[in-house]
Amino acid sequence: MSDTNDTGLIRISDDVVATIAGLAAMETPGITGMSGGISEGLAKRLSGKNVQKGITVEVGQVEAIVNLRVITQYGSKIHEVCRELQFNVKEAIENMTGLQVVEVNVKVEGVSFREEEAEELAKLK
Repeated sequence: MSDTNDTGLIRISDDVVATIAGLAAMETPGITGMSGGISEGLAKRLSGKNVQKGITVEVGQVEAIVNLRVITQYGSKIHEVCRELQFNVKEAIENMTGLQVVEVNVKVEGVSFREEEAEELAKLK
């Protein structure tokens, strides 16, 4: 996004929009992680510093399109989680940047099971 006013130019980078989208996604109940995609191996759980993984954005002058690749929690109603995810991401970006989000596309690339999460945590310790 770039905006010109009486005092100068304002530009919001794609990375900023992607970070906002990633944080909003991780705050959505039923989303357990972002997926790095098939090109980075099987759907890896990413969080924290890698909040932009699994997210691509196209930012124009006043509009944005967001594409998310996510991992959902087993047992959740995936279609409902994804609708809430779309709403949360759209609201966060629009409120923080002033951009109009015209699309939030979601691709579910994995399902997280509690046992897998426990095993992953045990490996990290």
